[in-house]
Amino acid sequence: MDDQLRIILIIIVSVSIFGLLVFVFVKNYIKNKINYYLNIKNNIHHKLTCHCNKIEIDIMLINGLNNLYRCNCSMCKRKGSITAVIPKNNLKIIKGENHIKFYQFNTNVAKHYFCEICGINTHSQRRSDPNTYGINVGCLDGISPQELFELNVRVNDGQNHIKDRK
Repeated sequence: MDDQLRIILIIIVSVSIFGLLVFVFVKNYIKNKINYYLNIKNNIHHKLTCHCNKIEIDIMLINGLNNLYRCNCSMCKRKGSITAVIPKNNLKIIKGENHIKFYQFNTNVAKHYFCEICGINTHSQRRSDPNTYGINVGCLDGISPQELFELNVRVNDGQNHIKDRK
């Protein structure tokens, strides 16, 4: 009987410790998620970087991650990035300005900025409103690939842009 009681106590203690570890993990995970989304919704500054980290940009999101889109123009459909729009004054290049290049085509109004070293598109000056930037949400530090797939993203019809109509 002594051995059975000892085994039962070991099982109870083991299950309790495991349950406590799961509880702490879930609590911290939820706390981190809540803090992340509260920071985005409260216009907190975020760091945006290219893949090689030579470019670092400070941005402030106006509407959090609410009004996101993928453009279907010939350039953007190839990049496949998810875009959030911010006013030009909400983007400040912290480092690597000398590594930023841009590409223009068609009307030569939009500027698609990318890192000359790793090739990652960080942001674009928008053709529909040159006073705004479209930032590549995938370049935000701290956003996971899983979170990118869970975002609500609309399609922007860049193939039939109003500035292309005659």
